[in-house]
Amino acid sequence: MGFLLLLCSCSSKRHLSDGEYLLDKTSVVTDTTRVNTSMLSGYLLQQPNTRWASLFKLPLGIYLMSTPKSNSAFQKFLRRMGEAPVVYDSIQAERGRIRMQDALFNMGYLHANVHKTDIYHRHKVHVRYDLQPGQRYHVDSLTIQVQDDAIAKEIQRIDKASLLHKGMPFDANILNQERSRITSHLTDNGYYAFNRDFIRFEADTTSKSCKVRLKMTVSDFTDPTTHITHRHRKYTLGKVTFSYDRSNGSPIWLKDAALKKACGLIAGQLYRESNLADTYRKLNNLDAISATNVRITPDEENNTLDANIVLTPARLNSIQLGLDGTNTAGDLGAALNLTYQNRNVFHGSEVFSLKARTAFEAIRGLKGYADQNYFEYSIEGGLKFPDLLLPFISNEVRRKYKADSEFSLMFASQNRPEFHRRVLTTSWKYRWGTPTAKYQHRFDLFDVNYVYMPWISDTFYETYIANPESRNAIIAYNYQNLFIMRLGYQYQYSSVGLTSPMGLYGQDGYSIRLNVETAGNFLDGMCRLFDSKVNEDGQRTLFNISYAQYAKFDFDICRSFRFSNRTSLAMHFALGIAYPYGNSDILPYEKRYFSGGANSVRGWSVRSLGPGSFRGNDGNIDFINQTGDIKLDMNVELRMHLFWKFDGAVFIDAGNIWSIRNYKEQPGGQFRWDTCWEQIAVAYGLGVRLNLSYFLLRFDAGMKAIDPAFHDAIGHYPLIHPNFKRDFAFHFAVGLPF
Repeated sequence: MGFLLLLCSCSSKRHLSDGEYLLDKTSVVTDTTRVNTSMLSGYLLQQPNTRWASLFKLPLGIYLMSTPKSNSAFQKFLRRMGEAPVVYDSIQAERGRIRMQDALFNMGYLHANVHKTDIYHRHKVHVRYDLQPGQRYHVDSLTIQVQDDAIAKEIQRIDKASLLHKGMPFDANILNQERSRITSHLTDNGYYAFNRDFIRFEADTTSKSCKVRLKMTVSDFTDPTTHITHRHRKYTLGKVTFSYDRSNGSPIWLKDAALKKACGLIAGQLYRESNLADTYRKLNNLDAISATNVRITPDEENNTLDANIVLTPARLNSIQLGLDGTNTAGDLGAALNLTYQNRNVFHGSEVFSLKARTAFEAIRGLKGYADQNYFEYSIEGGLKFPDLLLPFISNEVRRKYKADSEFSLMFASQNRPEFHRRVLTTSWKYRWGTPTAKYQHRFDLFDVNYVYMPWISDTFYETYIANPESRNAIIAYNYQNLFIMRLGYQYQYSSVGLTSPMGLYGQDGYSIRLNVETAGNFLDGMCRLFDSKVNEDGQRTLFNISYAQYAKFDFDICRSFRFSNRTSLAMHFALGIAYPYGNSDILPYEKRYFSGGANSVRGWSVRSLGPGSFRGNDGNIDFINQTGDIKLDMNVELRMHLFWKFDGAVFIDAGNIWSIRNYKEQPGGQFRWDTCWEQIAVAYGLGVRLNLSYFLLRFDAGMKAIDPAFHDAIGHYPLIHPNFKRDFAFHFAVGLPF
């Protein structure tokens, strides 16, 4: 904190020329609550230097550390990282005053006045704007005059949704919204050439009682060349054709059926602007298309519109090669990824992908095992269709949503010193959502996993599976051959849409995610119908292989409050419950919850918290023992801009995981209503983010505050008795935690 004060106390005078002043502060004040001063502040053309956490001008302080007129590399670096002093410009300040006054006029305060005062102190200036809005005018009478009878009927059809009514505030913004509303309706009902300029408002404000007589006029069309006035024309679509712009040399072509399915412009139908927008959106969503241009030519004699849709193909094939570094509990490794894509495999913009991966990790510290490392290779094929492959869905509905259907097939081989595992996975998924991505749905029709364990080392088998005294039920269940056949549904909503990879970062809004899935019910019904075999553990089997049966529910909500364009508060709550039943007493490892890590309670490293008050004591198997059936996450994070492309965060996290059943391998891990509140872990910390707009690198440092794994006061409350070696965790991640 002392360093921040030192930076911000650096004199800015040496960076100013004679007669220049630093814009230290702007304030907008008024003696009434009827006007939102923070909203009007946005009309100012000059704002002071940004403040860190709304307290210290850290970016300015970094800039002021540089030496004026010095062009050394280090001095340039300081100026690039910091923020130059905002030099007060009286002309810009006066323009801002006029803009605020005009804004008040538009809101109906026709006698408003904004007074500006410059308060100088040494080389700094504080600019104060005093708002005197006066009385607001209201609409006393409303008259609508439409010269075209057909247009009048259209306006009458949507009269109930009108924004204008007697007694409303006289607000130019509402009048413009009404113009846009009427124009949008007309252009969506055949009036191709209609625009908002045909709608005019006349306001009589001569009344002394702050009353307005408002008149709305919709005029006829005047030909700009002949100056002849006539009624507005209603157009239907004539010829609709497709052509290709092959300037980029791409050989892609699409089937007529695929183009017609994506095109909302149909010959003989009434022209609708919304169908034009849907056509752009749907065609641009096709992976085989990089750009779309619809050229419309009016035929005034027949009142028709010919549409030529010019498509620019995307590159047909692509190959990507990537190298990743890995670090699993200190074991270092690397992974090589190779991906091939064909974006038009069946000439309907279907995307075929083939992914290959190989990985190696050097494993240290395993006692009783052969000197082996970790090897993995996998291959995955996918086929994505740009449509919902479902019957009984009309083309109108298909064009309304951004949708796709995807089939995938993957085989993975994993060899560890303790065991070898083979996984075969196949799935069929549907995804659809609104164009703005505010609403998104995903339905997994089926997702089948077959887990095969060809080899388990004698040491691992004797220690954790065969030995009655040390047998671990969770491990024994998850290290056998297993079928997992699931179906699921996921719903996502974002009030600001998901068009940005930054999500709600720096915005005022909220997002919700809901996920429901079940597994094993279909297999259980078939096995019971055909009276399949039951193994020694009492599980029904399919081809002598047991299958998992469970239900899982996840709920996640995030709310962000924006205080300024540089500061926001994000709050997050997540709850997950998974229940094994029927053919399963234990959840498959892949479906169990874990806590701790970069996106959970950040005072703990990943998979090191819980369940409940359980404390891991076997480094070889804690990764599976520290999992559960219930998860709770609660997070609060204050996000702020620091300087250059760096942002900061202060956070508090709380949560834990629990098991539904009382497993002997997890003492203290079962969920109980009377003790769960005592087992909620709490952490606090600081974070730094490198915000590159299109993605974000995150560095978080967390400290434990309440640790449920300890029952003594010193260990249970590390907030009071901190131990850096025991209680600190550092996290590196890409993207925000929530």
